[in-house]
Amino acid sequence: MSRQSTADLTAFVAVATHRSFRGAADELGTAPSTLSHAMRALEERLGVRLLNRTTRSVSPTEAGFQLLARLQPALASLDDALDSVAAFRGEVAGTVRINAPRLAATLLVRDVLPRMAERHPDVTVDIVVEGRLIDIVSAGFDAGVRLAGSIPRDMIAVPLAKPQRFLCVASPAYLKREGVPKTPDDLKQHRCIGHRLPGGKLYRWEFERAGQALTIDAPASLVLDDEDLMADAAVRGLGIAYVVSPAAAAALKARQLREVLSPWTQFEEGIAVYYPGHRKVPPALRAFLDVVREVGKAR
Repeated sequence: MSRQSTADLTAFVAVATHRSFRGAADELGTAPSTLSHAMRALEERLGVRLLNRTTRSVSPTEAGFQLLARLQPALASLDDALDSVAAFRGEVAGTVRINAPRLAATLLVRDVLPRMAERHPDVTVDIVVEGRLIDIVSAGFDAGVRLAGSIPRDMIAVPLAKPQRFLCVASPAYLKREGVPKTPDDLKQHRCIGHRLPGGKLYRWEFERAGQALTIDAPASLVLDDEDLMADAAVRGLGIAYVVSPAAAAALKARQLREVLSPWTQFEEGIAVYYPGHRKVPPALRAFLDVVREVGKAR
């Protein structure tokens, strides 16, 4: 089997799995048109049509499904064979693609990537900062980072950061001007900075005290989809923000923000890296996860 035909078969598996030339191209780092030409050339060499193509979708033919079923374990075995000699080289190499919201990406850059760079200099970590929840498998990512409660159940989660408390914060100038809320109901008389969730809805602020849970539709005078921006807006006196504690930590330390309603803000949730358990874990991803586990245990 030539090197070129191996590449074409790998490309076919990507196209057939993603059901999309664009999705496969993103995974393989090439252009959709290049993949389309390669698939037509492969079909011509084999003398059989492997893919049904329309203007909106791509799907395997019956022959394509049979080829896909044989190729996936064969290519996995080939990967295993190549991985088996990696230990003799003594170094791990490759690329790890991560999808994460801005706050989680900040944690990775601060705590994980320095150790990765020191121990595995031949591993490239490619982080895409994105707030919306996506299917990391179909989007071509090796792993994602999210609040533990939002991770799909079919994924394996590796803790990155301990549970983080959510805080209500505002600038001293705002509180001097508008007053300090004493209960969550008082927020209805204040300017609040709303949080737009990835699906488009506004986040409802959650509180709890002495076993009493309360959810508030805070009146939003400003709506943002990034917690760092929400904290910055609060620093500038634009209202009260409800953010996870790391987003406000620096401003609180610098006394640019003050916490309010602290007896009520007890809702906590950890941050974790997650990846599909049904796939073989490549050496580069395995090395990345080992560092994440180490960082998580040290917190």
